[in-house]
This record gives sequence, C-alpha cells and structure tokens, in this order.
Amino acid sequence: MSKTFRKWAPDQMWLLPPSPRDWLEDGHLVYVRLDVVGEMDLAPFFERYRDSVSGQPPFHPQMMVTLLLYAYCKGVFSSRKIMSRCREDIAFRVIVGEDIPDFRTISDFRKDNLEHLQSLFVQTLLVCQQAGLVKLGRVALDGSKVKANASRHKAMSYERMLSEEQRLQQEIADLLAAAKQADEDEDARFGDRHGEELPDELKRRETRLEKVRQAREAVAEQARQKARQHVEQMKAEGRQPRTDPDKVVPQPTDQRNFTDPESKIMKVSNKGFDQCGNAQIVVDENQVILAADVTNQANDVRQVEPLLEQLQSNVAAGGLQGELKEFLADAGYYSDSNLQTLLETQLDPYLATGRLKHNEQLPPAPRGRIPDELSPKQRMARKLRTKRGRETYAKRKWMVEPVFGQLKACHGFRQFLLRGLKKMQGEFTLLCLTHNLLKAFAAGRA
Repeated sequence: MSKTFRKWAPDQMWLLPPSPRDWLEDGHLVYVRLDVVGEMDLAPFFERYRDSVSGQPPFHPQMMVTLLLYAYCKGVFSSRKIMSRCREDIAFRVIVGEDIPDFRTISDFRKDNLEHLQSLFVQTLLVCQQAGLVKLGRVALDGSKVKANASRHKAMSYERMLSEEQRLQQEIADLLAAAKQADEDEDARFGDRHGEELPDELKRRETRLEKVRQAREAVAEQARQKARQHVEQMKAEGRQPRTDPDKVVPQPTDQRNFTDPESKIMKVSNKGFDQCGNAQIVVDENQVILAADVTNQANDVRQVEPLLEQLQSNVAAGGLQGELKEFLADAGYYSDSNLQTLLETQLDPYLATGRLKHNEQLPPAPRGRIPDELSPKQRMARKLRTKRGRETYAKRKWMVEPVFGQLKACHGFRQFLLRGLKKMQGEFTLLCLTHNLLKAFAAGRA
C-alpha cells in the first residue's frame, strides 16, 4: 500500500493573490517596526523632498526608515544584502511590497539622512520608557574599538611621509632626466620620439607625490591646531605659554590614513593594532542605550564630558522620567577634571582609579574619618574600597559590557561601512537605536 502525501503543486496558479501579512504570525517584529515608525515624527525626512519636482517619484520615507531599522535589527547592514533580502525574505517584502528599492537608493537614503536618523534616537528612548525599561538612577559609560572601513596598511607616519616625498621627488627627477636623454637619442637616430611608457610613469609618481604632500600638510595642520588649543587652555588658566603653535612640528609617529583620514590606528584589546573608530555608549540598568558617540581618539579620558552632555540633552529632550544619580566608568575615564565635572552636575561618581590584576582583590577601606590631605584620586580610590563602593562599581560590568557583546555578536556589527567621523557616528547611532527597539520588543513579548 503506497503512502499518501500532502498535495504539492509549486506551479499552481492562485486565483486571488495572498497578502504577505498572512504568511507571518501576529506580533512579528516587522509588524512592530511598522507600527513604531508610524508613530514617529518623520517630518525632517519629508522636508528634503518639499521642493523636488523633477525625476521619478521617490520611495516613501516611512518605508525607507522602516526598512533600515528592520534590516539593522536583523544584523543586515550592507545595502546590497538589504536589497537581496527584499527579494527573498517575506518580512522584508511586507515592508517594501512589489516595488523593491535598488541598493544604490538604499545606500544614498542612509547617507543623506544620517542626521535625521540620529534624531530618531530620542524617540526610541520614549518607546523604551513606555515599555517600562528606562531607569535613570544609575548609568554606566564604556567604549569599544570598532574597525573602520579602511586598511591600516594605507596609513603612513609623518616620518615616512618625509622620506617618501624625497624618494618620489628623486624618482621623478630621474624619469625626467631619462625622458630628456631618450628624446635626444631618438632625435639623433630617428628625428622624432617614439616612447610612450615614460609619461604614464611620471603621472603615477606625480599623483602619489601630491597625495603624500597633502597628507603631510594635513598632519602638520592637525599638530598646529592641537597646539593652539593647548595654548588657549593655558591662557584661560592664567599661565603663560612658551610654545608658538605656528612653529610646532608633528611627532614622527603621527599618522594619517589615505582611505579614511578621520579614522585612527588603535589597539584592539589583545588583537594588536588596527584602523578604528572608538565607539562610546551610556546605558542604564536595563541595558538601554541612553547616549552614543564615535570618536577618533583612542584614549577614553576625554569622552566623559561630551557623553554626559549628550545624556543630559537626551533625557531633557525625551522628557524621560527619573533622576540621574550615579555615574559608573572604568579606569580609562578617570581624571580629576572628569571627577569635578560629574560632581558639579550633582552626580555621584564611581570612577576606577587603576586597573586590578587578574584575581587581585581590593583591600578594605581604612576605618575612621577621611584625612583632609588626600587628593581627589585618593578619595575616589578609598570610596571604591568601601562595601557600598565595591557593590555599586561591580554593577558596571554587567550593565554596559554585555551591550557591546550584543552589538557585535548578536547584531554582527564588526566594522563600519561608512567613512568619515560624522558618518560613523550616524551609522553607530542607527545601530544603537535599533538595539533599544529590540529591547522594547522583547519586553513587550515578555
């Protein structure tokens, strides 16, 4: 007796076309994204089309925003891969329907609207607050190096720029001399010149020389600008500077990348050095990202003030309920000025003053009154050695560090796609707001 199977007819025509919504269960993430974006203020996205009358009608901004947010939630960042998923994935097809945008359209919309996409970040915080996730009492700051869209082999130090410039100048002089000699020899033999390779060699070296010169001047100007800022700071503190910023010479190790000059060589944990951007986030106890930024400074110590300003701005703009009380960060963020800034903003700081070795334990805090002669750093170290200080600072590790793990491992964000600091900041903010939306989605399903 033969087995009976279900009827299967992949070529059968359908009398009525089904709705893609019938193929996904209620409460699917794509439906939540459609509802959430439908409640957002997208006026800035429509503004750029207000005076546009030529060409084909553009794709609806609400559709494009929904597509980008859903793609980032699923860890799909490449515009070509997003277009491919629109053809093959039912959830993506629910968003775009039959009119699938080209990968160039997706890429251009993302690049042209990075500033507007960043404005959605505060609106996602409101979504998280409605889900009962935002807790402002205790926040933690941390950073992580993310590979830039540039090779570290395309970077050159100032010292090498000088030697490379001299080498290229000598090669150009040699080629010109060889060209002159070739002309004279051919004129003597044939009365005319027949060589055609020499001009291409000259052009290639001259182009390279011009790029090296521009990079050298950019590094020198960056060093002068840094010196000017230092002089202004000394004058503001009432000290007399001895350095003339216009005569400052860059350090031999100062580098510039020819592919993405705004990215920098940074140490990536135990993996050595690479061309990176330094991503920064501030999170609450529910791992909701409250502020996010990307800098090209490898050192974290200068990031407390800008992230704190952004945090306060986001809280005020979003009308988030609660009060900022405690601020946690590791030893990379400690400085006396950062400590003073946090105290002036009525925050209770818990900043590590040094790194502990593996399995090293903090000694208990001395009993009794704190001596008046202790420096701010010594006072903070003593504070972290108390029972409450140890318990509070220990929460930093499970508050902020897992978030970078989620962004990199779960979302698959290992490298920036866009080049330039502003674009990296916009790309990272887009990733962070989708992280928050996923938190709200998970809380809603729970």
